[in-house]
Amino acid sequence: MRTFELTSPHSLEREGLPETVSAVGFFDGIHKGHQKVIGTAVEEARAKGMESAVITFHPHPSVVLKGADHVKYLTTLKEKKEILKQMDVDRLYIITFNKELSSLSPQEFVDHFIIGLNIRHLVAGFDFSFGYRGEGRMDNMDEFSKGYFSYTTIDQVTMGSEKVSSSRIRKLLMDGRVEEANELLGRPLLLEGLVIHGDKRGKEIGYPTANLQVNPDALLPKPGIYAVKVIYKNEIYEGMANIGTNPTFTADRKDLSIEVNILDYSNDLYGEILQVEWYKYIREEEKFNGVEELVARIAQDEREIRAYFSQKN
Repeated sequence: MRTFELTSPHSLEREGLPETVSAVGFFDGIHKGHQKVIGTAVEEARAKGMESAVITFHPHPSVVLKGADHVKYLTTLKEKKEILKQMDVDRLYIITFNKELSSLSPQEFVDHFIIGLNIRHLVAGFDFSFGYRGEGRMDNMDEFSKGYFSYTTIDQVTMGSEKVSSSRIRKLLMDGRVEEANELLGRPLLLEGLVIHGDKRGKEIGYPTANLQVNPDALLPKPGIYAVKVIYKNEIYEGMANIGTNPTFTADRKDLSIEVNILDYSNDLYGEILQVEWYKYIREEEKFNGVEELVARIAQDEREIRAYFSQKN
């Protein structure tokens, strides 16, 4: 997959670009609804003998349109690229969402970023909008396409009678309902992190943990204890993770740490990159009266997590 990072205006020449079928949208999470849009574009490209593409944006429009300081993403750009590569997308266009882009009229957007990129067929969700104040929509696309490209509008994808959406998944994760979020994503929530030095208390109490430094743009699920799987050097390990402040030892800590205990694994991981898949919320983080009480509870967590994975395997 070739990746192109574009701003408005971009300098690509249409004559030098292949005829392409493209999906367009923000696609945070690349959940089952997004997968329908992107999968349709890939299939249509094959049927037409063209290249497939995804047009997406960064940062999130709310940063520019609503003045949001910082947006947490279900999928960081790195993860988004990896998922799209696995979906056999040929080209990825990442358009910088800034004031210049938001000021384009719908026709200017289409001329520059659809016709100008030699898109001959466009696929988008029913709620995709474009151009100044979102005045361009899939139901008035005929006004702007000039007959240069055809298009397909994908109806909403529902699960449990509700629309599959990034905001719905975010709400589930904030409530610790990871299993339901994973159903909508079509895969386990994934966080990637660098193993850094921590306080080493885990090792002292018999449960060594890998302390993870994750991308600050990544959305974390609700603080607490989780059943997870850890991917390291193409091997998959079961484990338990804690998102929290370690209140038993640090009463006034505000920032969240992410610690993972990999079951039946004891090698040094400092400086390594781990990928963590989140499967089940076990309990809230608690403040215990001492180390013995903490260790007893961790042992109970371990038994519950081992039982959970043995049932799933």
